[in-house]
Amino acid sequence: MKRRLTFIAVLVVTIALALSGCGTAKTDDKSGGVAKDKIKIGFIYVGPANDGGWTQAHDNGRKYMVEQLGLSADQTVIKEIVNDANADSEQVMRDMIDQGCNIIFATSFGYASHVEKIAKEYPDVKFYHCSGYIKGDNISTYFGRMYEPRYLSGIVAGLKTKTDRIGYAAAFETPEVISGINAFALGVKSVNPDAKIIVKWTHTWIDAAQEKAAAVALLNDGCDVISQHNDSTSPQVAAEQKGAYAIGYNIDNPTAAPKAYMTAPIWNWGPYYQAEVQSVIDGSWKPSDYHGGMAEGILDLAPLTAVAPTEAKALVDDAKAKIKDGSLQVFAGEIKDQAGNVKVEKGKYLDYAQIMSTDMNWFVDNVEGVIEAQ
Repeated sequence: MKRRLTFIAVLVVTIALALSGCGTAKTDDKSGGVAKDKIKIGFIYVGPANDGGWTQAHDNGRKYMVEQLGLSADQTVIKEIVNDANADSEQVMRDMIDQGCNIIFATSFGYASHVEKIAKEYPDVKFYHCSGYIKGDNISTYFGRMYEPRYLSGIVAGLKTKTDRIGYAAAFETPEVISGINAFALGVKSVNPDAKIIVKWTHTWIDAAQEKAAAVALLNDGCDVISQHNDSTSPQVAAEQKGAYAIGYNIDNPTAAPKAYMTAPIWNWGPYYQAEVQSVIDGSWKPSDYHGGMAEGILDLAPLTAVAPTEAKALVDDAKAKIKDGSLQVFAGEIKDQAGNVKVEKGKYLDYAQIMSTDMNWFVDNVEGVIEAQ
């Protein structure tokens, strides 16, 4: 696909757009790109833009991209709180295209099949799906090696716990979430082999009440540190209210629970958004599957607060440097699952594709929990 319109088709569409004031901006005949003032970008969010977590990280990236490229405020369109469990996003995408969007970023896993459907209907629009695996001539997917800073946050948690029980509020049984739990558990094990990670599923990406309830249940079960793969800060708030400690997620947000918050694995989407939109402008765009890590700057571990254990910084800094230069692989063997089976042999390690595949349907041996469904 990636169809090139003929000159006549371009002329017809251009006239139609001028008359209607809607539709997608078309390719510049000379460069294959799109003039910067004709770029319009839609962002579909599963939560509110100020959620203090996942969606705010994406919106921060959007704002960075707008500033760096010198776009006007009306060149991006956002739609918040779009359910990714049904087809609502399909109409949102159509509406964005009617408003002139020629690039659309769908920022939640559940949008996958809907992006795939709408991308076929609009082959001249560039679609991006975050954390997914769908393919298409006008579809790119993007995520990151979040397991890298997850591992580092495990070091912090493993050093902090006194009960050797660390709670983990987790969204869904997807490779993205399971691999994050396992990476966190491996980080814990590297400094505290006696500690256990207790997993409780919320089956929601963002629902503050459900997330808090999961954290409270973990705290009542003896956990004194809470980590999370959910989007709100409510697990951290629950930890503070119980006199426990917390690892956040998505953005550095120490204000929600300042007495509990120690650090967080965080996203930095801005440079990626900037580079991808620039590639559309200059005509070099092609579909891709991006999965950068800490070395590429898309991910990091937020600075440790005064609540974190003092001995953690040196260990985290050392491990971070080794992950970035490749001398430390998070999923390096020997690694056993809960049943004692060797999943990664000594001297070998899992690569990104293996980590993020459906074969990652097991927990490492210091995790207590059940993978209920895929």
